[in-house]
Amino acid sequence: MKPGAKKEINFSDGYKFILDNETGAAMSYVLIPITLLLVIISFVVDRKKTFSALQQAGKRLLTILPVLLLVLILVSAVLYFVPEKNISEYLSNGNKYFSILVAVLIGSIALMPGFIAFPLSGVLYQNGVPMMVIAGFTTTLMMVGILTFPVEQKYFGTKVAVLRNVISLGIALVISLVIGIVFGEI
Repeated sequence: MKPGAKKEINFSDGYKFILDNETGAAMSYVLIPITLLLVIISFVVDRKKTFSALQQAGKRLLTILPVLLLVLILVSAVLYFVPEKNISEYLSNGNKYFSILVAVLIGSIALMPGFIAFPLSGVLYQNGVPMMVIAGFTTTLMMVGILTFPVEQKYFGTKVAVLRNVISLGIALVISLVIGIVFGEI
């Protein structure tokens, strides 16, 4: 979207979602100065601790940076090869249960922030994708991380990372079924 542009997503039940790219910029204009102010205050209160904390943060960033860059490259490749239109086609076929499995698989592999995922869900809904399928997609998108698994494994260990992802996958499937019941799709 161009600066100042707004995209409106209308739902069949009358709800409206307006997406603009100025909200994120406005948050940056607020959060960055607040963060800098707090660092300055911390520096005034105790220079040694602040400097030590900034050094530790820098070292941790450098430690995680190679894995983070790998994840970003993989995410970019997945999003390039699987455009929004193809996702809609795969998720709105006749068999809802198969569509949930496909949605859960795509959501588990893909990685995107909520401010992209939720408007994408609105577009999927407009293209006829059932709510229960969208619920499975967005839930796994936020909770299950195949692409982030190496990072989780490094910091939490293999057992915890696998357990967290398996439990999250189970929760996502339950949420999909509950949404299907609530919206009368099952």
